[in-house]
Amino acid sequence: MKYDIKLHDLERELQLNFKNKELLRTAITHSSYANQKKKIEFNERLEFLGDSVLQLIISEHLYTRFNEKPEGYLTKIRSLIVCENSLCDIAIAWKLGMYMNMSKGEEITGGRDRVSILADCVEAIIAAIYLDRGIEEAKLFILNNFKATIEKAISNEIVLDYKTKLQEILQQNGEVDIRYELLRFEGPPHRRTFFVNLLINNCIKGSGQGYSKKEAEQNAAKEVMARQEGLHE
Repeated sequence: MKYDIKLHDLERELQLNFKNKELLRTAITHSSYANQKKKIEFNERLEFLGDSVLQLIISEHLYTRFNEKPEGYLTKIRSLIVCENSLCDIAIAWKLGMYMNMSKGEEITGGRDRVSILADCVEAIIAAIYLDRGIEEAKLFILNNFKATIEKAISNEIVLDYKTKLQEILQQNGEVDIRYELLRFEGPPHRRTFFVNLLINNCIKGSGQGYSKKEAEQNAAKEVMARQEGLHE
C-alpha cells in the first residue's frame, strides 16, 4: 500500500495517470535497489529508450520552429535542452529524488541529489510515458514540461561550463586571479566526495562539492555565478 501511495503521489506531480503502473515503478528504480531484491527491474533500459524519445521530440520541435536555421544551430540548442544539468533541473521540479527507489548505501552517499541519477530518471520516465501512452502524449508531455528549458536554451541562458563562463565574466575588464583550492575529500575510493573553495584575488567567494574535483569546481563556480546580479543559471 505504501508503495502504491508513492506512485500515486508521483503521478499527481507529473499530472499523469499511468495505465501500467509497473512502467512508472521501473522508471524510478535505481540499479542499487534492484541489486538487493530478487526479480526487480531497474530503469537503465528505460533510460536508453527515453534518451532517444526525448532527442526525437526536441529535434522535431526545433526543426519545425526554426525552418531557416542551419543544422549546427539546431544541434547546439538541442544539446543545451537535453544536457544532464537541464534534465536534473526538470527532476528537481518534479521532486524526483524523494520518489526514487535506491539502496540505503546509495542514499547515504547523496544519490537522491546526484545530477546523473536524477537526469537518468527523467529519461526513464519519458520512456515509460511513451510505452504507456504513445508518442503523441509523450510529445505533449515533453513540450509542456520542457517549455521553460527550451526558451532558456534559445536565449542562451543555459550554462554547461560554469568555470569558463565565470572567467569570461570576471575578466571582462582585465585580469582577475581565479583559483580553486581543494579542501578535502571524504568517503571510500570508489565514492569520494570532494570539497573546494573558489578564491577570487585571494578572497574566498564560493565553495562547492562533487564526486570529482572537476564537478566540485563547477559547482563552486555555479554558486558564485548565481549570486551575480543580472545573471541566469
